Amino acid sequence: MAHIVVHDAGYDPRLLLLDARDNVLVAKARLLAGETLEISGRRVAVSVDIPLGHKLARHDIAAGTKVLKYGAPIGSATAAIAAGEHAHTHNIKSDYTPTYSLSGEDERYREAN
Repeated sequence: MAHIVVHDAGYDPRLLLLDARDNVLVAKARLLAGETLEISGRRVAVSVDIPLGHKLARHDIAAGTKVLKYGAPIGSATAAIAAGEHAHTHNIKSDYTPTYSLSGEDERYREAN
């Protein structure tokens, strides 16, 4: 199934909406904390730096809600995510694969060697 990039005058041009069903947007440029974005016709301040290619909430997402990208679920919100907030492994858990984390990896490596 082909996906079409959705263009909407209510979004900052640095943001990409991949499917009209998505509740996240993709950053087309690095976004810096303190910058203001237009999302769905409203002004939202960026609270932390968001790297190129990362997701941010299109609107408020409640904890437990499925996160949609390309019109398909990619995981579930582990905490509430406010509109414009960085949406990543710190507040989204994959429903399909373990979320990658280095937590504890150094200790496991030392024990194995």
